[in-house]
Amino acid sequence: MQVHARGVTKEGGSFEELMIERRDLQPKDVLIEIKYCGICHSDIHTVKSEWGEVDFPLVPGHEIAGIVVDTGSEVTKHKKDDRVGVGCMVDSCQECVNCKNDEEQFCKKGMTGTYGATDKYGEKTQGGYSKYIVVQEDFVLSIPDSIPLDVAAPLLCAGITTYSPLHHWNAGPGKKVAVLGLGGLGHMAVKIASAMGAEVTVLSHSDDKKEDSMKFGATHHLNTKNDTVFEEYNETFDLIINTVGAKLDIDQYLGLLKVNGTLVNLGVPSDKMELNVFSLIGRRRSYAGSLIGGIKETQEMLEFCAKHDIGPEIEVISADTDKIDEAYERVINSDVRYRFVIDMDTMK
Repeated sequence: MQVHARGVTKEGGSFEELMIERRDLQPKDVLIEIKYCGICHSDIHTVKSEWGEVDFPLVPGHEIAGIVVDTGSEVTKHKKDDRVGVGCMVDSCQECVNCKNDEEQFCKKGMTGTYGATDKYGEKTQGGYSKYIVVQEDFVLSIPDSIPLDVAAPLLCAGITTYSPLHHWNAGPGKKVAVLGLGGLGHMAVKIASAMGAEVTVLSHSDDKKEDSMKFGATHHLNTKNDTVFEEYNETFDLIINTVGAKLDIDQYLGLLKVNGTLVNLGVPSDKMELNVFSLIGRRRSYAGSLIGGIKETQEMLEFCAKHDIGPEIEVISADTDKIDEAYERVINSDVRYRFVIDMDTMK
C-alpha cells in the first residue's frame, strides 16, 4: 500500500512530502495507523549522515504510537483497535542466544532498525513519520490505557533507553544516582530513577533547569561549571547515567563514583573520548554503555510508567514539513522541553 510520509531525499535536505510503500500483510504482521511519532536526536544524527552513510530517501521516526487497523491471519498478540507502539527495532533473528534471552537489541545477526535498515524481505525500512506502518507482531508493544498516545510515543525510545540501564544496574532505595544532562533522555532518567526509589542528582552545565530537576524528582541539581562540585562530590554516586552526546572529561566524572560505581554512556558523541585507566582500577569502577532494551523489558517499562504516572514532557507539532525542519533546529539548539511529538492526524 502507498502511504503518506515525511522524509528527506538528500544529505542536508529539508523535509518533503513523500509517498512510500508498505508491504502487504504477512501472516504475523500488524498494520498500524500511526497517531503520533516522537522526534529523537538519533533521527537528526541519521538524517544529517553524522553516524555514517545514508541511503536516501529516508523517513525517520522510531517513537511510534498508534492504533491497530488490521492483522495477519496468524497474529495472536494484538487485535483491531488496540493501542500499540513501535520502538527502535522491527525485527531480529529471534534465534540467537541474545534474542532468546529477550535482548533482541543485541541480536548477533543484527536487529532490524525501524528505519534505514534492510528487512528480511530485502526492502529498506522506513520509519514513523508516516501515516501507516506494517510490523511483525513480536515487535509491537501494548500501550496501557492510562498513557495518552502522544505521551507514550517518546517512551518507545527515550523511556526504554533510560529505564534499561537503571533497571540493569539496580537503581533503587539506598542508591545514589546522578543523571548527566537534563534533556530528552535526562529528564526521563530523573523521573524513572526517582520512581524506582533512588536518590537522584542532576549534573548540568548551568542552573537554568534546576527548578525542573526538582519537579521531576531530583534531590540535588549541581552546576558542573563550578569546579568545587568535583571535589565536594568525589566518590559519592553508585551510578551515573550520561545522557549527553558531547565530548566530556570522563576521568572527571568517574571521580564522582564510589568504589564499585558505574558510569553508563547513553549519548553518542561524534568525537572519540579518552579516559585514564587508573580512574577505573583505582576504585574498581566501571565505564559502560547501554543501548535500548528488548521487547519484554520495553513492555515492562510501559507498565512501570503507567503504574507510576510517568511520561515525558512533550511539545506536539503538526506534520507540516516546515514544522519538522523547525523542530530539528530547535533540538540541535536545545530549545525544547523536552521532546517533540508529531501529530500524524495533521498529515495531508
